[in-house]
Amino acid sequence: MRINPEQIENLKLEDDFDFEAMLNASEKGVNEGQIQEGIIVRVDNDYAMIAINGAKQEGRLPICEIQDKDGKSLFQVGDKIEVYISRSQERLNISYEKVAKLKKLEQKIQEIKNNFDNLILSCKVIKKNKGGYIVEFDDIEAFLPKKESALREDGKTIGKNIKVVIISANEEEKTIVVSRKRYLDKIEKNREENIQKLLQNDKVFEGVVTKITSFGIFVDVDGIEGLVHYTEISHKGPVNPSLFAKVGDKVCVKVKEFDTQKKRLSYSIKAAIEDPWKEIKDQLEVGDTIRVTVSKIENYGAFVDLGNGTEGFLHISEMSWNKQIRHPSDILKEKQEIDVEIIEINAEKKRLRVSLKKMEPKPFSQFAKRVKIGDTLEGKVVKTLDFGAFLNIGEIDGLLHNEDFSWDRNKKASNLNIGDILQVKVLKINYEDEKVSLSSKLLEASPLDKFLENFNIDSVVSGKIIEIKDFGVFVSIDGIEALIRSEDLYPLKKEELKIGDEIESVITYIDQQNSRIRTSVRRLEKIKEREQINQYNSDTKMTLGDILKHRS
Repeated sequence: MRINPEQIENLKLEDDFDFEAMLNASEKGVNEGQIQEGIIVRVDNDYAMIAINGAKQEGRLPICEIQDKDGKSLFQVGDKIEVYISRSQERLNISYEKVAKLKKLEQKIQEIKNNFDNLILSCKVIKKNKGGYIVEFDDIEAFLPKKESALREDGKTIGKNIKVVIISANEEEKTIVVSRKRYLDKIEKNREENIQKLLQNDKVFEGVVTKITSFGIFVDVDGIEGLVHYTEISHKGPVNPSLFAKVGDKVCVKVKEFDTQKKRLSYSIKAAIEDPWKEIKDQLEVGDTIRVTVSKIENYGAFVDLGNGTEGFLHISEMSWNKQIRHPSDILKEKQEIDVEIIEINAEKKRLRVSLKKMEPKPFSQFAKRVKIGDTLEGKVVKTLDFGAFLNIGEIDGLLHNEDFSWDRNKKASNLNIGDILQVKVLKINYEDEKVSLSSKLLEASPLDKFLENFNIDSVVSGKIIEIKDFGVFVSIDGIEALIRSEDLYPLKKEELKIGDEIESVITYIDQQNSRIRTSVRRLEKIKEREQINQYNSDTKMTLGDILKHRS
């Protein structure tokens, strides 16, 4: 033991500390692996030097072991201190922290040395040594021999929570030896018997989470491990297991079923608590207004928390009367509290749908109060489709069909751009289906109006063929499109006709709204035939004088 005079002057020796005796005993050696009393002879930044009775040299104690959480030293130079002594090559290793652990170990050995046969410990693997592993329980270290570990060295062993049984508690050597292998053998031996006991018992059990996977949580109940599938975690619906619990957590479960072929036991967490859907079924009805909290937002809608362990669903179509909402996050935020109306309850299927937009006045009702058929409105194009465009006309959107866009058939509403603004006339209001049809061409003079200044039903017209169909031919007459049905082409033969041929016919039908007319060659022929007959009859009439003259 090396102590210089300056150190001796600074020592705060107690009256009962025999420094001379310590020096005389320095040649006798020191009891390693034991708790001994020493004295602090020097303190520097990293270590405290401890003089041990019987040791030839001082031992180094890491300074952090005798500091509080704020870094303040618990001892001063000259203070006596109990330390645990071990040796590393030629140097003594000194530990203050191991003293408390060793005393705890000695106390535990005293408690269990005569009665540990059926004692099962939950412990954690903290490190590996040459012969096996060191495990810890209740801040006490125990030895797990490799042959008794039943552990795979896969890089995940350290830190693993396991269960073991005690196979030795040696008071002299101050060691507790444990075995995981014997625990597993014991559990397996009694497993099926214990499972049957669990299945026959409908009570709630407390278990410990042993493993978490993407499909569920493994829970240990009295040594019987089973799976809680992610659909059996919460009454809210499927839950991400890793967000629900962590290894080591205690959870309450009920036994769900046992697969005898696969020997798999299933637990349920949600079955261990009262089904909140019963409360919903008994107390809520469609049409009720409730306050909920937005718990999760998806592209297609949002899940809302009812506050009793259940969730409802708010579809994006039920968030606003405005159909241009692109994403639920445009109007909602997670953890936001909102009032909604219940639109569907199915307690058996655990499904509840709610509506946010029903909490606001219905736009169509407001529109119907202020607008009537024939009114002229300003509309903004919000969507285009192959058959036309939807225009926002205030509270609602209306449809401007291609046929109602322009008198020119080559111009279509589907070619409009989003954001275009135009004047439209309300063509139809379907109060039952809440749909509105619009027209922009009705705000312009119809080509047919001018046409009808000169022509009417039975007027003889002439036009060129512009299109040939199975059901007839279309002809252009002074800019107006007219249809001659196949049966009205007689005596002409359709198969002999071609585009550009000029046909004379008579007007038989006028559709002013769509600026279309129908004509007929057959009817024209009948009119001509009737006129010829009338003419013939007129030419062949005889007077009474002519008859008498002929007889004489």
